Amino acid sequence: MAKKILMIVGDYVEDYEAMVPYQAMLSVGLQVDTTAPDRKKGDSVPTAVHDFVGDQTYRETGGHRFAITVSFDEVQPQQYDGLYLPGGRAPEYIRLNARVLELVRHFFEKGKPVAAICHAIQILTAAKVLQGKTLTAYPAIGPDIALAGGTWRNVPVDQAVVDGQLVTAPAWPAHPAILKEFYKLLGLQIH
Repeated sequence: MAKKILMIVGDYVEDYEAMVPYQAMLSVGLQVDTTAPDRKKGDSVPTAVHDFVGDQTYRETGGHRFAITVSFDEVQPQQYDGLYLPGGRAPEYIRLNARVLELVRHFFEKGKPVAAICHAIQILTAAKVLQGKTLTAYPAIGPDIALAGGTWRNVPVDQAVVDGQLVTAPAWPAHPAILKEFYKLLGLQIH
């Protein structure tokens, strides 16, 4: 039976950080359900593309529509083997949703694999699950990690950091690294 992954998104989730992992996980036989607060199965959320063009921070442009496959109110976390959290602007406001935090805590309490990339670490800081953890994120999130009791590692943008059941990465160029480590945590063997 295929392992089931829950991916929590929201409006203006980073396009690459949702689309690429979603499709990659499907390609290796994982079942991936996508959900977002206030959304039902069949709905979608807008995405944003973040890229660096020489300014002090990233530029944001419109992306695609990202499909929701399971109604948020119907998510039962015990049915899932792992959690994937993409970044973008969505994490800064979906972390205010008590049920999002409850879902995240379930995966940590049960020792299930969790992958979070870029700004998605904002959800983990709000869920108060980072005490004693070492992880990475988009550099602007480093202070939040420290305030949440974790240790931020500044790694190259294409690398990932693993601590127990948690794998994190700074941004979408790290997809190969974060996905490879997430697959290991799930017990997948890809040859």
